[in-house]
Amino acid sequence: MRLFFTSDTHFGHAAALHLYKRPFPSVAAMDAALVARWNETVGPEDEIWHLGDFAIAQPAERVAALLGRLNGRKHLVAGNNDPPATTGQSGWLSVQPYAELEIEGRRLVLCHYPFRSWRDMQRGALDLHGHSHGRMKPLPRQRDVGVDVWDFAPVELARLVARRAAAGAPAPAAEERGGER
Repeated sequence: MRLFFTSDTHFGHAAALHLYKRPFPSVAAMDAALVARWNETVGPEDEIWHLGDFAIAQPAERVAALLGRLNGRKHLVAGNNDPPATTGQSGWLSVQPYAELEIEGRRLVLCHYPFRSWRDMQRGALDLHGHSHGRMKPLPRQRDVGVDVWDFAPVELARLVARRAAAGAPAPAAEERGGER
C-alpha cells in the first residue's frame, strides 16, 4: 500500500478551467483527465487523502458516482467547497476538517487551507494543504498537494518529503515524475 495526497480537483466546475488556467477544452475533458490520472497513479489498495474541494456544485448522485470510479481508500479533509452532497458520501473512509498523521516517523498536518504556523513545524512536521492552487509562496516544510501543482494527479508522500523545500521551487513536470502515473 502506498500513500497519496491531492486536493482541489473541482470536479464539474466550469470556472476552474479559466480561474486556474487548466489546459482542458471542456469540463467533461477535465473531469475525464482527472479520473484517468488519479487511477493511473493510485492503486485500488492505496490510501489517498483528498484535502478539499472535491466537486463543485454537483448533486450527491454525481459525487457518489465519481467516488466509485476512483481507485484507493479515500479520506476527505473538507474544504470550503465541500457541501453535504460531498461530505456525506459513504465512499469516504473518513471526513474531517483537519487531520494529523504520523507516517514512518514523520508528522503530517493536513488541512484544506495553508497554515503560516502549525503543530511541530519546528520539529520537522510537514503542512500539507490545498486551496491556493500553487499561487502561494510556501514556507519550508509546507506543500501544496493540489492537482494544479502536481500535473493533475495525486502525489505520493515520498515525493512530497523529497521535494526541495525552498520557496518557489518549481513543481515537477510530468516527464520528471518517471513512472509515477
